[in-house]
Amino acid sequence: MRKRFFITGTDTEIGKTTVSEALLRSAQAHGLSTLGLKPLAAGADDIDGQWRNGDALTLQAASSVKVPYETINPVLLKAPMAPHIAAEREQRRVTVQSLAGFCRGAFMSNPVDFTLVEGAGGWVVPVNSRETLADLARELQLEVILVVGMKLGCLNHALLTARAIQADGVKLAGWVANQLSADMNGFNENLQTLQRLMPAPMIGLLPFMNSDQAIAAQWAEAILFGSDPVK
Repeated sequence: MRKRFFITGTDTEIGKTTVSEALLRSAQAHGLSTLGLKPLAAGADDIDGQWRNGDALTLQAASSVKVPYETINPVLLKAPMAPHIAAEREQRRVTVQSLAGFCRGAFMSNPVDFTLVEGAGGWVVPVNSRETLADLARELQLEVILVVGMKLGCLNHALLTARAIQADGVKLAGWVANQLSADMNGFNENLQTLQRLMPAPMIGLLPFMNSDQAIAAQWAEAILFGSDPVK
């Protein structure tokens, strides 16, 4: 079995990396080799004289196959802002073809059982003046897992993003509800509405501030092995 997915979200800071880490570790618990990639990241810290992105480091640590940081995150922009703006400020040009090439190189060099390619921000975040990260998922022909940040406005954000993914000709494999606060007004009703209206199954619910990786094991079966999704 060899599975590859693209992880996107309804917004930035919505929990894509948390969900990616949970999936990678759950796959390892089932005996699968894993690799998480963050081909494009905007936002870096100087760690011991080397610029690194925190999300990419998390994916590197959660991957069973150990590869150099540059394999995980080949394009790193220092400013935490929209990638195309950060690239312009650094006088760099980023293209979907170059990002796809980096990913394909990682796929060929590391033929693992389970690979995740995590985007930056939401589905149609610009890469340059003409391309978005949606084009990358389409170029790589990856199915998509959508992370929905459960907050006010999530119904509109989730349904519009799901519609855009389908309109781009990419398969939405499923979605994960990430509870962003302990006291969201109408949380259960919002969740039930999305379960009814989303065009793909809910494959997981990540409770608020629960970092226990065992939580993911309840629902990772759906995406890893095709079992029934979480109800």
